[in-house]
Amino acid sequence: MLHLRDPHVPGSYGGCPFLILTGLPCPGCGGLRAVNLLTHGQIGAALSSNLIAVAIVMVVAATWLVWLVRRARGAPAPFLTWSPRFIAIGTVVIVLFGVLRWTPWGAGLAP
Repeated sequence: MLHLRDPHVPGSYGGCPFLILTGLPCPGCGGLRAVNLLTHGQIGAALSSNLIAVAIVMVVAATWLVWLVRRARGAPAPFLTWSPRFIAIGTVVIVLFGVLRWTPWGAGLAP
């Protein structure tokens, strides 16, 4: 859907509730634009829209690829087997990314 319907058009997907309420971008702001740009092969532009969204897409794609290889070899493998430590570290990184976007040092990360 993000490949066909451009999120760069204002109002095409609504607005970010966090941005509307606070005036500050959340860690996900720019994520729809980043995925849209990835589907069009514009990796640099996607990274500038939302670095974390691109990283999450890559982690999910790598996890899916590992799952496919394991299933092709006949091993019963659950789709997502991320450890609680991985999830905790990922959560901290996403929160820090969101806060960093609000500072003058992280202005380049803003959508």
